[in-house]
Amino acid sequence: MTLAFIGIGNVGFALANRLQHLGHQIIIAHQDGNSDSVREALGQNPHWPVQPLQMAIDAADVVFLATPFKVVSELLSGLQFKGKTLVDCTNPVGPGVSHGLKSERSGAEVVQELAPDAHVVKAYTIYGYENLEDNSFPQYNVKPAMFICGNDAKAKAQVTQLNTDLGFETLDTGALSQALHLEHMTLLWVKMVRMGGSSPRMVWGVLRE
Repeated sequence: MTLAFIGIGNVGFALANRLQHLGHQIIIAHQDGNSDSVREALGQNPHWPVQPLQMAIDAADVVFLATPFKVVSELLSGLQFKGKTLVDCTNPVGPGVSHGLKSERSGAEVVQELAPDAHVVKAYTIYGYENLEDNSFPQYNVKPAMFICGNDAKAKAQVTQLNTDLGFETLDTGALSQALHLEHMTLLWVKMVRMGGSSPRMVWGVLRE
């Protein structure tokens, strides 16, 4: 697939770098090719083209949104997705590692409102970037789980395929409204790891009977 990344910080870079090595084509979607984040990313992997946002979206099969949540409204204004999959990797985090939207609705639902012609899928938010760089746990025979949600089956199938490529087992939690619960899982992980001292190499697993 051709994958466009709006946001190429820790999360975006980890995903883009691994997915490129797995055979996918990567485009950095940015209005300023000389921005600090783009220059840092290209310093680590110089093989990615940088294109303006709309051009990158038009060229992509799947678009990743991996920016701070606070800039989402400005970034998505006026963009056209024309039914493409938009993977929401953002997290609305408020004071004291609380939910930034007061748990009244999910950030992913806000993203869907801002990009009504996209099929938004929430994914890659329940862990820190460390488990996107490397999610191998060879001492176990259970793959780490990636929880997703969204309203469009075809869009979720695309993300499921990317999960499989990355070595995750997909757990489809349902409609996009489930994203609020996934965002709370993010807060749980952050409080345990970033604040509580647990190893960042901590993932969720799914056991089925």
